[in-house]
Amino acid sequence: MKILLVDDEPNILDSVGGALERCGYEVICASGYEKAMEKCDKTIEVALLDVWLSEGDGVELLKKFKDKFPELVAVMISGHSTIATAVEAIKHGAYDFLEKPLSLDRLEVLLQNIDGFLSLKKQRDELLSLLEGEYNLIGQSSAIERLRQTILRFAPEQAPVLVTGESGTGKELVARQLHGNSPRKNAPFVAINCAALPDELSEAELFGFEKGAFTGAMRSHEGHFRRASSGVIFLDEISEMSLRLQAKLLRVIEEKEVTPLGSRNTFEIDVRIVAASNRNLKAESENGSFRQDLYFRLNVLPVDVPPLRERIGDIKILAEYFCGQYAKKSNKKLRTISAKGIAFLENLKYPGNVRELKNYIERILIVSDNDVIDVDDIKKVLSSIDETGFNSLSTLKQAVEDFEKAFIEKAIEGAGDNMARAARVLGLERSHLYKKMKALGIERNGH
Repeated sequence: MKILLVDDEPNILDSVGGALERCGYEVICASGYEKAMEKCDKTIEVALLDVWLSEGDGVELLKKFKDKFPELVAVMISGHSTIATAVEAIKHGAYDFLEKPLSLDRLEVLLQNIDGFLSLKKQRDELLSLLEGEYNLIGQSSAIERLRQTILRFAPEQAPVLVTGESGTGKELVARQLHGNSPRKNAPFVAINCAALPDELSEAELFGFEKGAFTGAMRSHEGHFRRASSGVIFLDEISEMSLRLQAKLLRVIEEKEVTPLGSRNTFEIDVRIVAASNRNLKAESENGSFRQDLYFRLNVLPVDVPPLRERIGDIKILAEYFCGQYAKKSNKKLRTISAKGIAFLENLKYPGNVRELKNYIERILIVSDNDVIDVDDIKKVLSSIDETGFNSLSTLKQAVEDFEKAFIEKAIEGAGDNMARAARVLGLERSHLYKKMKALGIERNGH
C-alpha cells in the first residue's frame, strides 16, 4: 500500500513515516500544502492529512485530492480538532479522523481495515467491469468463438487451467472470463505476475508470513493464496517462477494447504488455479527448465489464446471498441476510423497482438484531432514504428523482443531515466522492469 503523509511538523514525518515504513508500507512524505499537491498522484492509495497546515487548510487539500483522485482514501489528523471540523472532513469524503498524539497501534489497525476495504472495492470493481464488458473477449471470428466455447465448457470445473498464447493476446482476460462464468464468481480473483515477485520474498508473498519471520516482517501477511480463498488465483508468467518455488507450489496444490513462513500452523485453502505462460511449457518441462510434475498438474485443462494474425477480421471490431473505451475514460466524444483506415490497420503486422493494436489506437486518438481517423492520421503515429522495421522482421519472437525493447526504452527516456516512474507508466513492478531490461539487453543508469 502506498501512503502519502502530509504534515508540517518534521518530527511527525520522521516518526510516523518511519514507523509505517517498518510495517512494510511505502510512504511518501510532504511537509506542506504545496508539496502535497506535487507529490499526490494516482499511485497513492491512502493520504494521511493534517488538518492544520502552515501553507493552507487540510480540509481544502482533501477537497482538491478527492476532486482529482476520487478513489483516494483520506484520513484526517489533528491535534486541535472540533466536531464541526470532523463532520466537514467526513462530508467531503474523509474515511476517518484521528487525533494527535497519534497511536501507532490504532493507526496500524486502521490501515489494515483500509487494506481490507480496498480489496473488497477492487473485487466489486472487477465484477462491475466484467458485467460492463471491460473484461469481455471482443470479436466475432471463428477463432475467438472457439475460445469462448472452451471457456464456457471449462468455467464450471474445479481443475487447474493452463492458458497459453503469445504476449498481448489477452491471457488474463481468459482467466477473468473463467472466473466470471464459474460458481466462484462472487469470490476473489487474485492476479499475480510471477515475473514481478522478488525471488527472496516470493514464498512469503504467495503463502504468507508471521510477524518477525524475517528481517523487515513487521506485521503478519496472509499471502495471496489465502486471500484468494474460495475464488481463483491467476499465476501469470508462471514460467518465470524459480524451480525452488515451483516445488513449493506443487506441494500446495497436492496438499491443499499452506504454511506461512515463521508459523507452525497450516491453513486449508480452497482456490482454483489458473496459470498462464507465453512460453512452450511442455518443451521447458522436457529440458528441465520447468518442473514436469508441476506442468502436468497445471495442464489439466489447456486453453490456447489465438494471436491477432489468426483473427484479422476482428481488427475492425477491436479498433471500434478501443475508440469507445478511450472516449469513455477521457470523457471525450466518440470518434471513428474510416474504412480505409481500418483496411490499413488490417494490413499491419502485430507482434504485440491485441495489446499492440490497443496502444496504436490510443496514441492515434491522442495525436489526431479529427472526428474520423483516416490513413494519414494512422501513418503519422506509426511512422516511427515503421522505421524500426517491426513489420518486416523475419521471426515473430524477434519482432516481439524488438517491440518490447523500443517501447521500454521510450518509456524510460520519457520518464527522464527515473525507473520508478517508468515502471508506473508501463504498468510493471520495478523489479519486473529490471528483469525485462536485463533480458532485452537494455542498459540504463536509472534511479
